[in-house]
Amino acid sequence: MSSSALVITPAGDSAQQSMPEQELAELLVKALNLEVAPSAIDPTAPLYGDGLGLDSIDILEVALEVSHRYGFDLRSDDQNNVRIFSSLRSLAAHVAAHRTR
Repeated sequence: MSSSALVITPAGDSAQQSMPEQELAELLVKALNLEVAPSAIDPTAPLYGDGLGLDSIDILEVALEVSHRYGFDLRSDDQNNVRIFSSLRSLAAHVAAHRTR
């Protein structure tokens, strides 16, 4: 994981995590050994770069974990990856629309 600062949701912020976002936040923290509580991840903050600080290798690891858990492939050549991985919220929406389990 890159050394960028993690973006967290302040208490009382309107960017509350939904249940699917909470589940994915837990997957991110576990798969990438992040040193942040899943509930502290702002669902609207960027996953890549300055937001959560993930790099391309982290995104590949997340794609593998999501594929295994939810039963569909996230392909590296998908032209929608920038949108899909733009935030926890966008990833959760994509998973909800494509999951098979």
